Amino acid sequence: MKKILIHVLFIAVVVGLGALIGVANIPGAWYQSLAKPPFNPPNWIFGPVWSALYVLIGIAGARTWLAHPASGRMQLWFGQMALNFLWTPAFFGAESTILGLIVIVPLLAAILVFIRASWHRDRISALLFVPYAVWVGFATLLNLSLFVLN
Repeated sequence: MKKILIHVLFIAVVVGLGALIGVANIPGAWYQSLAKPPFNPPNWIFGPVWSALYVLIGIAGARTWLAHPASGRMQLWFGQMALNFLWTPAFFGAESTILGLIVIVPLLAAILVFIRASWHRDRISALLFVPYAVWVGFATLLNLSLFVLN
């Protein structure tokens, strides 16, 4: 029962904070006015994708916590989560493509380091982060493109 509770708690906190940050930093006129690259996805896709990713991130966090709550992997997990939650206010809140880049590049690095650190200790957690790494890699390219175009 304790394991289930930890999983539910991690998922609820990650999804809940992600949603709260998203609602507090809704893309407005500034974002709409930016020149966008041809591969820019429609706005409606971001909510469902991030919701699914946050569930995966929460599961990986719970697994890591249950295995070794004071480990370097857990510190990596919390570090990438802090960067993840910082990106939206940096990009949308501050209306700054460069500030978004300053946050998203280390975020992508932290995700990749977590995958590498987890690969032999908890392959499932590492694999849960792969879609997240792919999406943040794409988001990094998108953020860079928005910076260059604007």
